[in-house]
Amino acid sequence: MKRNLSLWLGMAAFALLPVLAQTPATTGKIHGHVTNPTGASQTVGSVSLSTDGGKSSKYTFPVSATGDYAGEATPGTYSVVFRQPDTPADKMVDSFDGVKVIAGQDVLQDVDMSRKAFVDKLPAEQQKQLEELKKHNSEAMKANEVIKNLNADLRVVAQNIKEADTARATALQALGATAPKADVDAKEAEIKAAKYGEIETLMLRDTAAKPDASVLWAQLGQAQVGLKKYDAAEVTFKKALELEAAAKKQNPAIQGLSNSGLGEIYARTGKVPEANAAYDAAAKVNPTQAGFYLKNEAVIFFQMNNGDAQVAAADEAIKLDPTQAVLYYLKGNGLVQKTTVDPKTHQLTPPAGCIEAYQKYLELAPTGPYATEVKGIIAGFSQKIDNSYKAPKSKK
Repeated sequence: MKRNLSLWLGMAAFALLPVLAQTPATTGKIHGHVTNPTGASQTVGSVSLSTDGGKSSKYTFPVSATGDYAGEATPGTYSVVFRQPDTPADKMVDSFDGVKVIAGQDVLQDVDMSRKAFVDKLPAEQQKQLEELKKHNSEAMKANEVIKNLNADLRVVAQNIKEADTARATALQALGATAPKADVDAKEAEIKAAKYGEIETLMLRDTAAKPDASVLWAQLGQAQVGLKKYDAAEVTFKKALELEAAAKKQNPAIQGLSNSGLGEIYARTGKVPEANAAYDAAAKVNPTQAGFYLKNEAVIFFQMNNGDAQVAAADEAIKLDPTQAVLYYLKGNGLVQKTTVDPKTHQLTPPAGCIEAYQKYLELAPTGPYATEVKGIIAGFSQKIDNSYKAPKSKK
């Protein structure tokens, strides 16, 4: 019995504890979004709550920069009234009647002035202007979506070009350092073909979508050169330059890329004067990248085994930047092809400037990637390797 009695007493004591009274909410909340007749968010103005049909306002809430409003009010039935900043206090732009604010609740009431009921009340001239504006906005939105997609494609292009440039290293990593050269060459070509092929596909589609964008044509030309489609690439680069010439604001980087692209096409197809002119045009139009263009010219002539053109391009590049060791290697490599044999001594005779170019390379890059080759060539001529060689001052 004691245990039951104790339990009963405990429950009785609990029942006697005072109950805390909750204070009822005295206000309610209201919020919503304001849309103007064009369908866009309304970013200025105010929303008011009125109990006399909008003649006066009991509560007023500002419209935010995102088109939203929110506030609190005592419970009741209101007219929700929207006004522009310059709307007289006794006038309104739009309203909704019979909106109930309930204590402790948050009611949603949007102000959508793009609804047919509102637009139909506008004067005929305003309705016409509104339709034209909606059409313009729709076209602008479509254009913006196109630009968005094009920019996404250009980011893919940039990454693909980067991966094409490092295809040799990627091939070596995939096959291993001891892989046969033929296998590495094939893997490198496979990677480049895939990357440039994707760029070509993207840019063919994008130049069709926006044919007045010179950057798209320039990138298409790069891909076509990478795929050895030289005739198509020439037409493409010329299209990019044509668009640039007609543009109100020209882009030196695109013009430089297009001219140097033409230079590469001509260099690879044996058109040396045309290549020189195109590379010179690239350097002139985009002087900040002139050294880069001319070095590439020398490299491409080196790849094409055109020693004379290679030496001439290297000399031009050296004038712009005499600190790049590879330029002296390219010059020496081009000159060494003109080595002769003395008929009496049967010794190799290097052409003028060859040994000096190689010595300068060793001075700038004593442990460079071509250092061993260069030392061997100099030794083959029975010339002393002089790492303190100083290039003669150029005559102005």
